[in-house]
Amino acid sequence: QVAAPLHPVAVQCQEAQMVVTVHKDLFGTGRLVRAAELTLGLAGCLPAIWSAAETMVTFVAGLHECGSTLKVTPDALVYSTSLHYKPVSAGNPVIVRTSPAVVPIECHYPRRDNVSSNGVKPTWAPFRSTLSFEEKLPFSLRLMNDDWSAERVSTIFQLGEVLHFQAGVNAENHAPLRLFVDNCVATLTPDRSSSPQYAFIDFSGCLVDGQLDDATSTFISPRPRQDVLQFAVDAFKFVGDSSNLIYITCHLKVSLADQAPDPLNKACSFNKASNLWAPVEGTQDVCSCCEMRSCGLVK
Repeated sequence: QVAAPLHPVAVQCQEAQMVVTVHKDLFGTGRLVRAAELTLGLAGCLPAIWSAAETMVTFVAGLHECGSTLKVTPDALVYSTSLHYKPVSAGNPVIVRTSPAVVPIECHYPRRDNVSSNGVKPTWAPFRSTLSFEEKLPFSLRLMNDDWSAERVSTIFQLGEVLHFQAGVNAENHAPLRLFVDNCVATLTPDRSSSPQYAFIDFSGCLVDGQLDDATSTFISPRPRQDVLQFAVDAFKFVGDSSNLIYITCHLKVSLADQAPDPLNKACSFNKASNLWAPVEGTQDVCSCCEMRSCGLVK
């Protein structure tokens, strides 16, 4: 939306900053406010772009700048600030002709998104899909080599080998975030609801494939970073499928790094030696719902 007299304040929520454009005819009366009378946030940040000859004033602020606040909702990261107009007396100090104003401003960044692989053929191929659009957190999913040092180059896996997945989110422009993998589903087509399908991670972070007798699948602990989660899965294919083409869709999400893990925000592996579920971080009880195959509903 472009700032205009009918819509005097416009906001662009970019990946690392917000851009607030203000029309000087703030009240739609034809009386222009002065740039010096406008500030952004509790810190009183001044405009980045303005001139006496222009009718527009532009503020550019990082998501954590100018005293903005962060709120985490079930679905989004919400950065809040406000535009302040404080008129300065332009003559007689006894009277004023305009009133101060405050315009609340919010930028919403969804906490959840699906990251899908490209088609994998003839047996397995490397894949990536990074979302980095306006108002999107840049999630990624990569197939790594055996020592996790780089993305895997080889396009072929044999049954009996182990796939090393690395899920991540670029959180450098946000508050410290912890990444989780809610579920991962393998299908024969790009449609994650198609049949047959195999969910090897399910129930908000339970690596259920690791319970099978012929599997050693597990989340890697500890994490390399809070915004990265690694997991190893034994290679598999669908019974009776001759194409050896598999699509994998993983549902990733984030929480604040200082938020304690819970049944909806966890990474749990099955330990065959102890016959118990174990979390990458947090107390063991956050994994108890994995055994019950019910960890609540996730939007």
